[in-house]
Amino acid sequence: MSIDENLSILVTGGTGSFGKKFVEMALKGIRPRKLIVFSRDELKQHEMRTEGFNDKCMRYFIGDVRDRERLRRAMNGVDIVIHAAALKHVSACEYNPIEAIQTNIIGAQNVINAAIDAGVKKVLALSTDKAVNPVNLYGASKLCAEKLFVQGNAYSGSGGTLFSCVRYGNVMGSRGSVVPIFRKQSRTGTVTITDERMTRFWLTIEQGVNFVLRCLKDMHGGEIFVPRIPSAKLTDLADAVAPGCKKTVTGIRAGEKLHECLLSEDEARHTVELPDMFVIEPEEDSWGFDHWKGSRPKENWRYNSDTNTEWLTQQQLLKLLQTSEPSAAC
Repeated sequence: MSIDENLSILVTGGTGSFGKKFVEMALKGIRPRKLIVFSRDELKQHEMRTEGFNDKCMRYFIGDVRDRERLRRAMNGVDIVIHAAALKHVSACEYNPIEAIQTNIIGAQNVINAAIDAGVKKVLALSTDKAVNPVNLYGASKLCAEKLFVQGNAYSGSGGTLFSCVRYGNVMGSRGSVVPIFRKQSRTGTVTITDERMTRFWLTIEQGVNFVLRCLKDMHGGEIFVPRIPSAKLTDLADAVAPGCKKTVTGIRAGEKLHECLLSEDEARHTVELPDMFVIEPEEDSWGFDHWKGSRPKENWRYNSDTNTEWLTQQQLLKLLQTSEPSAAC
């Protein structure tokens, strides 16, 4: 099944930064038969309508991924589900751990069960680099969600719903990134940095959506897709967003890493390396996984933000920032 057919698509968390950009690009490029925005915030849905997201193929469903019955009703007749709903802020998840588990883990379970019950063809879930060797609850909950979606293929069985994940780094233009904070602080002449050595993987929302569309088309069911994306130093990002501002070092926060990892050395043993991405294959499967063809990463290799071979300069960061949407909701 290609993604340019007359399909019905549902996006959980459809009013978020990724969801809005996915809807925008889907309306322009895919022209689905039906495009359903599933989210719990009626105000954001109203704002999307007033911003022009009111194509005749669009539907808006108020609902929460914690509500399995509402998900099942929303998925009736749906071909593809993009699961982007999550509690994403590290500090909020640390302070509200049960809420994070209810949304990020139980919500994932509900999406899987509802999709199987509704006969959905493909489900692609969004994950994060923080799911690799997690040090905070947000990352741990997304790791659990990845495990659930991969093994969801065992529940649906051969010929049933296909489940896969995409995992990438920080997204420029999303409310969850540090960019809006730097922009606000730049008015004072001083920006705060947790550690001058810190590095992160970066991509734009458009790049994230395009990667999802590519993986949605090619997924076999059971993979975790990791794009090849550049790293950037936090200090270079600060200079690009707030040139000339003084930097104040505040120290690494609880649950924060100095560098991020998109693919661990343990995962690399069952990973296929392609020119523009890595495909982490399931270690065990009972549904007859169709393996990918390609080379394997070298022994003891990991995909870390500080040892990445591709880096963004301040000029490249500035260009990416100019094409991103800093006011997008998350």
